[in-house]
Amino acid sequence: MPSTQISHTVMRRVRAIHAMRLAAAPLSAALVLFAALWGIGRAVWVAKVFENMPALSDVPGVLSFYIHAFLGTGVLEQALLLTATAALLVLFVSALRSLGQEMRFA
Repeated sequence: MPSTQISHTVMRRVRAIHAMRLAAAPLSAALVLFAALWGIGRAVWVAKVFENMPALSDVPGVLSFYIHAFLGTGVLEQALLLTATAALLVLFVSALRSLGQEMRFA
């Protein structure tokens, strides 16, 4: 096999592995986020949370409401909420990286 053909084959595989690595973190974070939100939906009556929430214009009231709501739930709900928040953060960071990173292939 000529040197250029070997180089082309190797670089094609490198690009494929690079693309899979870029897609792995956001895909797994999206799956974790979906699972955590599904678990929250099964454990908490989300519609009632929004009904009991103060108006969004009352920022201190909303913050106090969510802090007390978080502290008043069980460990499972708290863990699911923290997991969903972490997955959302990973998705956000991945999106920022993909926007700021220019695709360079040899």
